[in-house]
Amino acid sequence: MRLTSIKSGIALGGAGIAMMSILSGCSAEQQEQQQQNKFLVIEQQDNGKYTVVEEMPTDGPSRAIIREKDENGNVTERFMNEAEMKALAEQEYQKVQDGTSETVQSGGGDGGMGLAGTILAVAAGSLLGNMIGNALMNNKNFAQNAATTNRSAYSRTTSGTSSTSSNKKSFFGGSSTPTKTTTSTTTSSTSGSYGG
Repeated sequence: MRLTSIKSGIALGGAGIAMMSILSGCSAEQQEQQQQNKFLVIEQQDNGKYTVVEEMPTDGPSRAIIREKDENGNVTERFMNEAEMKALAEQEYQKVQDGTSETVQSGGGDGGMGLAGTILAVAAGSLLGNMIGNALMNNKNFAQNAATTNRSAYSRTTSGTSSTSSNKKSFFGGSSTPTKTTTSTTTSSTSGSYGG
């Protein structure tokens, strides 16, 4: 009888360890997604708002290319480094705290958001830290706005189906160079959730 209780205790202990490793693995993957530095291509829409059209994890510092239209409708591109992105994200986070940020308004990201809101929505964890990123993503409006503002294939891949990080990295294995375009096409498909 004593041997039976020892065996069942071992079995339960083994199951508990397996469950803990599964949970911690999921948590570690979410933290990796939140904290991983990002290379973004952010595009200005016809309404003046911005959406993310490309997102790639990067081993280097976070950075972005901002595509905007001038008064003649020509697309120009400018580079934004991590310090500039962080400054904008911090400004927008202050607005989150006083409740004035469009990132926490219902339906705020439907047609895109301002540049600072877009950067905060997509890169809060990597720019401001995992605790802030997780707290923001726990806000239903913020999570929904982040999902609708991010139209990149990477976002759809990571939020729609779970895949291993090696698959995510190989998805963007090649290098891409910005193309000069004068028109912008956007698809209206959006994912229902972000992160998970």
